[in-house]
Amino acid sequence: MYRRIAEDLRSKIESGDLSPGEQLPTENQLRKAYDASRNTVRDAIGWLANHWLVETRAGRGTFVTEHITPVVSTLIGDPEAGGSDVYLAELTKKGRTPENSPPRVEIQRAPDRVARALRIDPGTLVVSRHQERLIDGTPWSLETSFYPWRLVEAGAVRLAEPEDIVEGAVRYLAQEDVIKQVGYRETVAVRAPDDNEATFFKFHDDGRVPVFETFRLAFGPNGERFRLTITVYAADRNRFRVDVGDVPTTSFATDDDD
Repeated sequence: MYRRIAEDLRSKIESGDLSPGEQLPTENQLRKAYDASRNTVRDAIGWLANHWLVETRAGRGTFVTEHITPVVSTLIGDPEAGGSDVYLAELTKKGRTPENSPPRVEIQRAPDRVARALRIDPGTLVVSRHQERLIDGTPWSLETSFYPWRLVEAGAVRLAEPEDIVEGAVRYLAQEDVIKQVGYRETVAVRAPDDNEATFFKFHDDGRVPVFETFRLAFGPNGERFRLTITVYAADRNRFRVDVGDVPTTSFATDDDD
């Protein structure tokens, strides 16, 4: 009996009668609709959940699962990389629709962890550039880059302007003969999202989805640290890949390339 109920609900999901994100009827409504016991209905919902067709949210009910096609990002790349034009072009080639918000630019005193990473005194002036990224209309990542104010004084005035640097800040800094990136170090941490991140990513309030937080520290020719980029990715829509050895070079991929 529970399989018959589950198969009927699955057919409604696959036909679109129950759309992604839509709430299923309550347990009592399902019992009446199928003339079934509470345990039978729960077994049917459990079967659907085990097949990733629905998800139950504590205190709210059961909902049709919203499937998101992940983006796979390669962590090992070009030491001169850093332009949003590459990011946008690669995703477009794969049939995705990327979108970057206009940058929010602030001149501020360096927070402690930024100062430590950039080897500057706490409270030193830095420029922060923050952007939100969406793919196919879905919130994908949050990125904030910090630059010592001395780079602006050296001629990189566009860092402090609230406009997108389409060619990428790394390339811009090299073109202005301010500093050339010779490499970067990237580390990845996993943590629970804060309230702002949960709101942006539209996470459910059950706390089941963590975020990846990457720290990319850029180095100049003499080991000078000149850029810290902190990016927060939703774990349910992002994958990371590391290429080692003689493999095809790509910046972005899909699950088919895993």
